[in-house]
Amino acid sequence: MGGNSPCASCKLLRRRCAKDCIFAPYFPSDDPHKFAIVHKVFGASNVSKMLQELLVHQRADAVSSLVYEANARVRDPVYGCVGAISYLQNQVSQLQMQLAVAQADILCIQMQHEPAMPSPQMDPQDKSFLVQNSLPQYLNFGSSSNVIQYDSLKRESIFGDMIS
Repeated sequence: MGGNSPCASCKLLRRRCAKDCIFAPYFPSDDPHKFAIVHKVFGASNVSKMLQELLVHQRADAVSSLVYEANARVRDPVYGCVGAISYLQNQVSQLQMQLAVAQADILCIQMQHEPAMPSPQMDPQDKSFLVQNSLPQYLNFGSSSNVIQYDSLKRESIFGDMIS
C-alpha cells in the first residue's frame, strides 16, 4: 500500500508496507482477521509464493479460496472444506432419496384412484386398450426414457402377446 495505513498483512507481521506489497490489494487494513486466519493456517511466506505464481487477474479468486479454506480448517482441522463438501453431498443424497420415495408414493396413490380393470363392455381379448389408455399416465413423468419404455410396451403387451 505504501500510504498512511499498512495492509493487514504488514500490520500483523509488524513490517513496513512497501509500495508493491503483494498482500495490500487483497488484505486491506480494515479487515485484519482475514489475513490473520490465512497466515495462521498457511503462513505468510507460502501465501506470498502462491500469489506470486499466479497471474494478477487470478489472485483475488485465490485469496478468496484461501480465506474460505483457512476458515474451514479452523472449524475442522482434519477435513477442512472437504468435510463441508462431504456433509453437503450426503444431504443431497438423502434429499434425492426422500424425493424418490415421495414420487413413488404419489404414483401409488394415483394408481389406487384409477380403475384397476377396464369396464365390462370391453372385449376381454383386446389387451391393447389397457396399454394404450391406462399405462401412459403412469409411465410418463418427465423422463424421455419412460416414453421409450411406453413405446416398446405399445408393441408388446404386458401379458406377452404381440400387438400390432
